[in-house]
Amino acid sequence: QVQLVDSGGGLVQAGGSLRLSCAASGRTFSSYAVGWFRQAPGKEREFVAAISRSGTTTFLGDSVKGRFTNSRDNAKNTVYLQMDSLQPEDAAVYYCAAGAILDLGLILSRRYDYWGQGTQVTVSS
Repeated sequence: QVQLVDSGGGLVQAGGSLRLSCAASGRTFSSYAVGWFRQAPGKEREFVAAISRSGTTTFLGDSVKGRFTNSRDNAKNTVYLQMDSLQPEDAAVYYCAAGAILDLGLILSRRYDYWGQGTQVTVSS
């Protein structure tokens, strides 16, 4: 079983930055791709970013391209989402998710097997 703990959210003013972390239990973290999804009140869950098992391939949602960056440290069983130039529209609960997913499926939330509890990101204008 894999347990994910996502953290790093908080309050930031527009234009600021946050780094979210997704820490996974187990010794097979490198076997899993990790994705990030967000959900704001009244809105559907949105794909944000994903990183392949090796960390060599990343995917970013259209709304965050050029501002967010994925990275992973398999030795620490942790994936990071660096969020720069945050805007009020980015405010949401952010969830990390993991699964043995091929690259083509990384944007699909239903393909992920494990989910973190979510971390709140609030952006003030």
